[in-house]
Order: sequence, then C-alpha cells, then structure tokens
Amino acid sequence: MRGYFVFLPAVAFTLGLAGATLSAKAEPPAVVVSIKPLHSLISGVMEGAGAPGLIVSGAVSPHDFALRPSDVRKLNRADIVFWIGPGLEAGLVKPLAALGEKARVIGLARVKFMKIRPLGDGPGGGVDPHLWLDPKNARAVVAVAVAELSALDPGNAGLYRDNGERLSKRLDNLDLELKLKLTPIANEPFIVHHDASGYLADAYGLNLLGFLTRDPDHPLRAGRLRELRRLVIEEKARCLFKEPGVDNRRLTPVTEGTDVVIAVLDPLGAGLEAGPDMYFNLLRANADALSQCLGRRGGG
Repeated sequence: MRGYFVFLPAVAFTLGLAGATLSAKAEPPAVVVSIKPLHSLISGVMEGAGAPGLIVSGAVSPHDFALRPSDVRKLNRADIVFWIGPGLEAGLVKPLAALGEKARVIGLARVKFMKIRPLGDGPGGGVDPHLWLDPKNARAVVAVAVAELSALDPGNAGLYRDNGERLSKRLDNLDLELKLKLTPIANEPFIVHHDASGYLADAYGLNLLGFLTRDPDHPLRAGRLRELRRLVIEEKARCLFKEPGVDNRRLTPVTEGTDVVIAVLDPLGAGLEAGPDMYFNLLRANADALSQCLGRRGGG
C-alpha cells in the first residue's frame, strides 16, 4: 500500500513537497479521517474548501470498532486517509491495506517530527498512540495536513496554508490557556483507569501516578488492582479518572475505603459534536475535569 507510513521533514509546512507536481483537481480531494480529534484539526485546515469524512464517531472505541458499509464506501472514494496507526485503530489495518494505490495513507504516529512517548509503566513497550492530547502534536498534525492537502490540491494551497497558520495560533493560545489552568494543580497526585492521558500529563507537568489498564475493554488484573491501591494509599492520590461509560464498580477495589474521587477524562470527545472546534472543546473539557477534581480541596 503506497504511503502506509509517511515521514515528513519539519519544513513540510512550507509545502515544499515533490507531490506538488500533481495536477490540480477541479474539486478538493476526498479526505477521510479516523477519529474525531484528528477530524477536527483537518476540518479546520480544509475550511472553505471542503469537509473530511469521519470513520469512528460517538462513543465507539477506535481499538475494536467494526467498519460499517458507509465507512467502506468512504474509504473506497478517498484520495487521502489520515489515521494514527495500528496501535490505535487496529480495525483499519486491513481495509487500508486493501486500498492499494487508490489512496494516500498518512500514519501520524510515524511522522518524523511528531513528539512520541512510550506506553506507560506496564510490560510490553510500544508507542502511546494518544498523541493528539499534546497541543504541540496537534500543531504537527496541522502542518502535515497542510502539506499533504496542498500537494494533492495545489489550487487551494493558499487556503490550506492560511487556515493552518490560523489554527497554529489558536493552538498556541490553547496551550497557554491550559498551562494557566493546570499549573496550580500540577503537583496533585492522580491515577487513570486507561493509559490514555500520558501526553496531557507530560505536556503540563501533571503528577500522574499510574494506570489500571492499557485496554479499557479488557478485565482488570487483580495484581494490577492491588498495586494501584497501594500506590493510591501511599501517595495519597486525590482522583481516579475513568473514561465515559466505565462502571464505577469496576474501580472500587482501588478506591474503597479511601478519599479518592472518581471523575471522567475523555480522550476522544465521545459526547462532543464533530467539527473544527471539537479539538479545542475536548482539551478544555479535560483540563476543566482535572482542575475541578484535583483542586476540590483547595489544592495548589
């Protein structure tokens, strides 16, 4: 499959791609994006030219979703597809491979200038795929989208570039906003149910003690529960953050008899409306959840 992973230099934002020799299209390229946070950023780049299609919407997990017939049709019509990679959207591996030469496929977890962190402290290693939760990586996504779309659609290159510059400024402002909100509670200890918040914690220096599982759909291991309960007690963790839809009863072996409050972090924005503003609403909602829970007793 052509372009299964794409490596772009940091200067890609200047649009100096060899692909610029492609002939201009009468219409903007047919773009498909895997998940809502990426879809939001690429929607912003395309604003005024067209709108990308979205595969994983609502509360469906990208780890184990099944393509609908409408999703297959979107992929078959696509000129370009943006996704994180097989570490997140495993259900897309075979459908994307089946596209062959019909579409350019951009695996963002393997873009050269993306800031990538390893998976958490459990065994197995690997790459943490939740890269969009760091606004600096969001700026990299925007740069990649501007470069790739301009190569496919030179007639709209100026529009993509202008949208990209505007989005980058919005992301810089968002980054500053989140720093101001999260700095007062940065030292407050917390744990998470699913290992999906590492990028956010790293970006703002948060005191994330650990996680219960890498896959929220799998049963929790008894040994891991005991380990996290010991950590909660010893480090006096304030909050345990779960994702939407997780039953609190699954977490009581860790929190029972402690002062830990169960709250919600949502890495995908399951309840948020898709579109150019969704990414910004997502990061603000998660920052608010952290601030409200970790600062509830006047912490910071």
